[in-house]
Amino acid sequence: MTIADAPAIAQLNPPRRILLGPGPSPVDDRVLRVMSAPLVGHLDPLFVRTMDEVQELLRYVFETNNRLTIPVSGTGSAGMEAAVVNLLEPGEEIVICINGYFGERLSEMALRAGAKPIRVECEWGGPVDLEKARKAWRESNARVLFAVHAETSTGVLQQIAPLREIVDERDGFLMIDAVTSIGAHSIGVDRNRVDACYAGTQKALSCPPGLAPVTFSDRAVEKIKSRKTKVGSWYLDTNLLTAYWGETSGGARAYHHTAPITMNYALHEALRIVAEEGLENRAKRHERNHRALVAGVEAMGMKMAVAPEHRLWTLNTVAIPDGIDDARVRNRLLNEFDIEVGGGLGVFKGKVWRVGLMGAGSTENNVLLLLGALEKCLRDEGFKVKDSGVSAAAAFYAGN
Repeated sequence: MTIADAPAIAQLNPPRRILLGPGPSPVDDRVLRVMSAPLVGHLDPLFVRTMDEVQELLRYVFETNNRLTIPVSGTGSAGMEAAVVNLLEPGEEIVICINGYFGERLSEMALRAGAKPIRVECEWGGPVDLEKARKAWRESNARVLFAVHAETSTGVLQQIAPLREIVDERDGFLMIDAVTSIGAHSIGVDRNRVDACYAGTQKALSCPPGLAPVTFSDRAVEKIKSRKTKVGSWYLDTNLLTAYWGETSGGARAYHHTAPITMNYALHEALRIVAEEGLENRAKRHERNHRALVAGVEAMGMKMAVAPEHRLWTLNTVAIPDGIDDARVRNRLLNEFDIEVGGGLGVFKGKVWRVGLMGAGSTENNVLLLLGALEKCLRDEGFKVKDSGVSAAAAFYAGN
């Protein structure tokens, strides 16, 4: 082929996978349809109204009245970086609670922002060690403490209120990762007095990846405005983003960047679906399907990697039985059943399967389908299945 030759590339025809991994999750057809709507300009009156409605809906799911509540144009990691670069200045200490992969990632971002991470190392598969966190807080000059609400790498749900108690010892700021909890577990940003919280669209909100909802308390906004140095990222500077997402003193929106119009359409519709179902009903659905999956897993003779009181409903870590080939089972699920589940990260690599039951993917049908497929794969691997996982899950559903 010469440089002048045009490449002959076939049209994409992706399969319709059953996405039961750590994300992305299945996307509702309503969301896919709105993504084919005509584009308008990023300052078009219709899009400005869409922006306002997205902010209103995000306040609902975050459970907050924070004025600075917007979707950052970027994936969940952009939301993480936005929280870091806005709230922290070079040389500033931050206490980072690390009980999984994403605490590690925030620590790396803090280093790159010139901050000084004080790492609170906790066991993977369990919650934050509160005594360690309290000791680190008291022995530091940090004004910010970070923890992951829903640790995607381990399937652990962290209680937020005890962290707020630690931070209140000297009127500090609490930063929370809610990427895998938003839209399924209650975050309670105002109730828990969270100062900076970020999330992603591709988990329990059942929207394609590409936007990162963030919310900052009024206290956090004042901290950002009183910085001695400019925010280290022009693109993620909330001072500039606020002028685009909210009216300026002149009354008009100020151009910052060309927002991804189609992705905001998608988030708008995904959030409307969340609001229609209601946060409480949505939480109950996720919990019910999580508990049915656990009933099936345990009936087959396997174990969950996380203690019951700390388990996420959206991300379930199943301990891989001894002698079972992790990758071979996951490949069979994908190739024979079109079911995607995730492998372990970090110290959990090769030790767990990460099963996502998020948003539109958290259904009774998906739980039963996965359990049946997994049972067949395990039997073929030589695992002695104790009882039928499908029967156990069906019995749970019948009584709940």
